[in-house]
Amino acid sequence: MEKRQFTVYGRVQGVAFRFYTLLQARKLGIGGYVKNLSDGSVFTVIEGSPEQLNAMREWLQQGSPSAKVSRVVEQPYLGDRKFSGFAIEH
Repeated sequence: MEKRQFTVYGRVQGVAFRFYTLLQARKLGIGGYVKNLSDGSVFTVIEGSPEQLNAMREWLQQGSPSAKVSRVVEQPYLGDRKFSGFAIEH
């Protein structure tokens, strides 16, 4: 399993982005979490196979139905946290 972190910019807060991210992550069977950041972006950590990560990356670039994603920044996740599922964090 690989872990990656993504920061999603654009109109991504107040449009159910975290909820839809949760649904997509559960649909794909991946672990991790998603949360809003104070700068208006959304941050997520994803754990899964390369195929699952690719599918989630593609989804994040589109986002929830009302979102307007301007860019997605992907980086390696260097933490050691273990994930047993996917959750929305506050």
